[in-house]
Amino acid sequence: MRIYGPNPAILEALRGSNIELILDVTNDKLQALSDAATANDWVRQNVLNYPDVTYRYIAVGNEIKPNDGRAQYVVPAMQNIHNAIVSANLQDQIKVSTSIDMSLLGNSYPPSAGSFSDSASSYMASVVTFLANNGAPLLANVYPYFSYIGNSQSISLDYALLRSPGVVVQDGEYGYQNLFDAILDALYSALEKSGGSNVKIVVSESGWPSEGHAAATIDNAATYYQNLINHVNSGTPKRPGQAIQTYLFAMFDENKKGPEETERHFGLFHPDKQPKY
Repeated sequence: MRIYGPNPAILEALRGSNIELILDVTNDKLQALSDAATANDWVRQNVLNYPDVTYRYIAVGNEIKPNDGRAQYVVPAMQNIHNAIVSANLQDQIKVSTSIDMSLLGNSYPPSAGSFSDSASSYMASVVTFLANNGAPLLANVYPYFSYIGNSQSISLDYALLRSPGVVVQDGEYGYQNLFDAILDALYSALEKSGGSNVKIVVSESGWPSEGHAAATIDNAATYYQNLINHVNSGTPKRPGQAIQTYLFAMFDENKKGPEETERHFGLFHPDKQPKY
């Protein structure tokens, strides 16, 4: 499970469950946590207070853009949170990272040409150095849906829904049957070019909306989620056989999100807890 900030009621409910958790540091706390004492307090209050919750990753910021004023605080906050976790001797269980979106890629096609954009490269270089030094993965929010609706004249729906019968994109020795793998391998290529060839990727969000756009239907969304679940154990062409840890977005439809109507329809469940699929 991933939660987007420390919610005491959720953390209480997770006690003793063995559900592995990504816990976010909210973007508004990044500046404060660039102070070591504040970071120690945050870890004590939200992690050490719950010894029977199975924390796996701390995501220090979600989808921070390099031109965001808070970007300068991401790596210092990551370092301080990491130091607090080391002090508690939990560094082998809990890894500290940050969650990015794919707008930080300047080039993603073909996947071997993947690289971070000029505006993101120095920001990501410091993030990648931290991750490589600490054996932590990069958390990435990966949405073939948005790539597809942004370029449906060049991208087939089958390729986006992981149901192409054969190779669609041949990139040197690697053949791509779906867009999810192509996006992930473009990000692996960008990591390699930034000194992170040993940094793994954890997909911290992926999903498909069920309403609000011509491509956002119950059938398409059900197909995407099921095919993704079936696929992730086999890895990508660049990393075959390495199962991809993947978090489905999201558990519930969120009726207050926006501005696009589709943002309200990413849930696996309706707000009344009835399964959508």
